[in-house]
Amino acid sequence: MLTKIIEASKNFCIHQIRIDHEIIDELSNARTIIAYIDINMMNEKKSHRVYVAPTHGFAQRISTLLLEEDESDEETLMDMTLETANLIVGSAKVLSEETNENPFMINTPHFEKIDTFDFDYDEAKLVRVDNDEMIIAIKELD
Repeated sequence: MLTKIIEASKNFCIHQIRIDHEIIDELSNARTIIAYIDINMMNEKKSHRVYVAPTHGFAQRISTLLLEEDESDEETLMDMTLETANLIVGSAKVLSEETNENPFMINTPHFEKIDTFDFDYDEAKLVRVDNDEMIIAIKELD
């Protein structure tokens, strides 16, 4: 499941941010803007929570890209994090449908908090663009 979401994250970096990125296995303890979006698997009765947690700098990159704002306020960066979750998970949904690998439905993204990422997860990766980072994590829900 995380594979398609990471593939969508890579596509986001390549086609939207347009700066080289790297995918890292070790997560950061940096302060992040944390949002999540729940997904429901279509072929099985399972749900997962996908966390998207960019650092302030990563969220500001997105705000500059989408809104042309060089210095966004905290509320705008929270909105950009929600939009990023929607874009990445929505793209992963399309990728899953195209390959018929674990197709799923997505729900509305939700803001969680601004803090270090301290949630339980099953799998996670760190996306790094220059010195800016974004955690992508997934947790199966009961």
